Amino acid sequence: MQRVTTIPRLRTAVAEERGAGHRVVLVPTMGALHAGHFALVEEAHRHGDTVVVSVFVNPAQFDRPDDLQRYPRDLDGDQAALAALGDAAPGILFAPEVSEVYPAEARTTVHVSGLTEGLCGAARPGHFDGVATVVAKLLNMVQPDAALFGRKDFQQLQVIRRLVTDLDLPVSVVAVPTVREDDGVALSSRNRLLSPPERRRAGVLPRALAAAVRTAREAGGDPAALREAVRVTLATEPDVDVEYVEVVDPATLKAPRDGSASPLLVALAAHLGAVRLIDNVVVGDPDDEDRLLAAIGGAAGHHQ
Repeated sequence: MQRVTTIPRLRTAVAEERGAGHRVVLVPTMGALHAGHFALVEEAHRHGDTVVVSVFVNPAQFDRPDDLQRYPRDLDGDQAALAALGDAAPGILFAPEVSEVYPAEARTTVHVSGLTEGLCGAARPGHFDGVATVVAKLLNMVQPDAALFGRKDFQQLQVIRRLVTDLDLPVSVVAVPTVREDDGVALSSRNRLLSPPERRRAGVLPRALAAAVRTAREAGGDPAALREAVRVTLATEPDVDVEYVEVVDPATLKAPRDGSASPLLVALAAHLGAVRLIDNVVVGDPDDEDRLLAAIGGAAGHHQ
């Protein structure tokens, strides 16, 4: 695995791989890598020959300076963890400085309308403009055949899909299922910022989503009933500060026009102390439902 820090060197490395007839796949990350990222890297090998992992904490997508400052960073640890994947390790690690990605005051921003105003976008103004802009830049830098993104960041995934479609970018966007910890909590770099008590309380998030899945299976997918099931479960942990619970059409990220639809995205965001976490499940997607319920079931068995 070679580590490169500049765009010209990245392009040279990618050109060498293409010259060897290799299909190139990108896994964009902000570092502080965990098993969820490693699942993306391993899946990437099924879509190409050379995997490029980028590690870049993108300042343009942070709405608060303190959040940017606190975001965990461990580039040497990330490189060691990727190398430890052995045959599944990426071929290229791209770890640029901010000045390399944004060498001058930005005058161009990518904005995806319609998908960015609700959910996380409502509380984080400018966040998805920062996401869309940096992803567009990374796709231009690497020009991969495919790029992989996790379903945990479902809104981000839909924004990137629209970006790629609208700008006619020749890349396949591959979605990878959410990887969860033993109690069902979705893996996130931010999890390491939680105190032990906060980390225990975080288990209520996947349990709340599981309550929505069970409600849908028992009584149907009425959005109001699903939302209430989530909120009732979240209320069992009063120290969890709920930002939003929404039930939307997964394609439009808006309320279903007829009041109900299948499938439905059940999404939430909550704060535990200073740490903001998100999670979701697509009700009506049996694979997504079963993955979540299996994680919760495992947690229940573990704690009995």
